[in-house]
Amino acid sequence: MEESEVRPLLEMRGISKVFPGVQALSDMTLSVMPGEIHGLVGKNGAGKSTLMAVLMGLIQPDSGTMVIDGRQFTAMTPAQALEAGVAYVPQRINLMTSLTVAENILAGQMPTDRFGFVRWDEAFKDAAERLEKLGLKLDVYQRVEGLSVAEQTLLAISKALFSNARLIILDEPTAALPRPDINRLFGFVRSLKDRGVAFIYISHHLEEVFEICDNVTVLRNGRLVGTYPINEIDTAGLIRAMVGEDVEEYQRKKTDGRVGEPVLELKNMVRRGHYEDVNLTVRKGEVVGIAGLEGCGASALAKSLFGLDRRGLGEVTIKGKPYTATNPSEALAQGLAYLPQDRYLYGLVGGRPVRENITYTVLDRLCALFGFVRLNKEREIVAQYIEKLGIVTPSQEQAAALLSGGNQQKVVFAKLAATKPDVLVLHEPTQGIDVHAKTDIYQIVSELSEDGIAILIISSEVRELLGVCDRILVMYQGKIHQEFRVGDPNTTPQNILLAIEGANTCSETAVSPNLSLIG
Repeated sequence: MEESEVRPLLEMRGISKVFPGVQALSDMTLSVMPGEIHGLVGKNGAGKSTLMAVLMGLIQPDSGTMVIDGRQFTAMTPAQALEAGVAYVPQRINLMTSLTVAENILAGQMPTDRFGFVRWDEAFKDAAERLEKLGLKLDVYQRVEGLSVAEQTLLAISKALFSNARLIILDEPTAALPRPDINRLFGFVRSLKDRGVAFIYISHHLEEVFEICDNVTVLRNGRLVGTYPINEIDTAGLIRAMVGEDVEEYQRKKTDGRVGEPVLELKNMVRRGHYEDVNLTVRKGEVVGIAGLEGCGASALAKSLFGLDRRGLGEVTIKGKPYTATNPSEALAQGLAYLPQDRYLYGLVGGRPVRENITYTVLDRLCALFGFVRLNKEREIVAQYIEKLGIVTPSQEQAAALLSGGNQQKVVFAKLAATKPDVLVLHEPTQGIDVHAKTDIYQIVSELSEDGIAILIISSEVRELLGVCDRILVMYQGKIHQEFRVGDPNTTPQNILLAIEGANTCSETAVSPNLSLIG
């Protein structure tokens, strides 16, 4: 081998895996070089998670081989994968949140004296020195639960490096991050790339794949579509490779003449430190969006309305009647349903069947004498929503956790729609799902609005709001800063982005430098 020739750090060749009735992977190949950031994309259910589970030793392939830094494996255990230098940082960070940063870094390696007592001064010093070598500033005395999501991600990556990882899998690492934290994460990843660490970057945010990756591999239906240098493919080409066809940007039909009387009305809403002087109205059949930076007040407002947080002062009415809910049960009973940003934490019971996930909010309506659930009626309702929302599942009894991300989100929509709400509040409704499933979700939102539901959407994706909303409100520092009506000449992505940053775009026309970073 010539000195200038560099061999791949990872080669997966001919990987196949069959589950009962499903060809999950078929003759898959993947190659990653040292110091490369390699994107891995595809629709939900394309095989990305299965391929990575094979690499991590969590699933044994039916055929194929893996070569990691010259060592060949036909199958691995998780311990062998870690020993080979492969680490996985999931979307839901797996850290010991009640312990300090130092304790997480040195777990299993805490320095002790001859009596077995931890030498704490030495432990904190060691952890600080390790982070300093990576150029990372984290308070080693801080409990992990007090870190931001971005800081927890940085800590998880660092912990993997301290275990001698040379290939790190990042699974949707930016799903819950505001732009400044994404910049910090990407800066750290690039610094490690310069040191020869390789990354497999899994994301549905295609603009981030173009921003951070060197090459990208596309999977579709468990098969390799192709691997492309990032500078030799554009967004349209990548989407076409993922779904097998062109996908047009969604644009909701005009609602002129269909929007009715006010349904949700907020007057002088104030919660000190979160939002203030919030006044807004959402009418029957109207879709209103809220855009803003992390901490602008939109998230706190949504959680307050659903009773997950304290509401503060102000008046809320639904259909002219006072809305007084202080918890989710009362909110649903008074006509307001909420789709949370984190569907895994708040939206789904992953280990339970699709049937139960759709109906547990309306079980009181399905109970017969003595409190027994009328199973035939329940299955009838579930079948209706599976058909109406296009939920792809082998049966009503399939565990929700085994569905693709897009279908999980549809199950949450079905659960909320089953309550027959007057108001539906959606928080990042397409987070973590693929481009094709996003279009399905947009269509569901449109159909629910046509049923007369007043819909409020909080989203960080400006183009998403432009495609599905009638009006867009921008929140800045806790206040509603500006309103845009979709279709007006002033309602452009550039102007909305400027308003998000605090500008008054009624008079300013400059183009935001971050436009290319918004999906």
